[in-house]
Amino acid sequence: MQRDLVVRAQGGDLDAFSALTVGLTNRLYGAARLILRDDEHAADAVQDALLQAWLDLRGLRDPDRFDAWLHRLLVRACYRAAKRRREREVTEITFDATLQPMAPDAQHHLAVRDQLDRGFRRLSTEQRAVIVLHHYLGLSLAESAEVLSIPLGTMQSRLSRATQAMRAALEADERPALGAVEVAR
Repeated sequence: MQRDLVVRAQGGDLDAFSALTVGLTNRLYGAARLILRDDEHAADAVQDALLQAWLDLRGLRDPDRFDAWLHRLLVRACYRAAKRRREREVTEITFDATLQPMAPDAQHHLAVRDQLDRGFRRLSTEQRAVIVLHHYLGLSLAESAEVLSIPLGTMQSRLSRATQAMRAALEADERPALGAVEVAR
């Protein structure tokens, strides 16, 4: 079924292209959001990838590889978006006094998620991309390597380095700041 839609879309059928991409949009956005860590930039990257897919669809040689090809376009769009982004992100924290305290389990879950998020933010865009492709999208190492157009061994080493960098970032968060420790006299 998907192969037929790809072939029809390659022939210029916009409805077939829409049918192909409508089910993938949320997944593409989720991956872009994880790579770029910004909603607006992720939405732009998805839009850029879909536009590029429509423009270059006739050049796709194997219609069965449409998903991998589209993910490759998305990763490249994320790289371009990260390169273009020059402004600093500002996070505003507000306190709502009407909120009820969370249960200890929910607090622990939130703390772990926050710690992972901080560690993930310290990774480069390329490191986030390999982690997202392999762990979030569930692609095998070979499929991830194909999406990134790199050899399998390179994918393995990049994933290993990204994992090590994530581990180092998490360990750095656990260490107390130098100025935070007071010396007792």
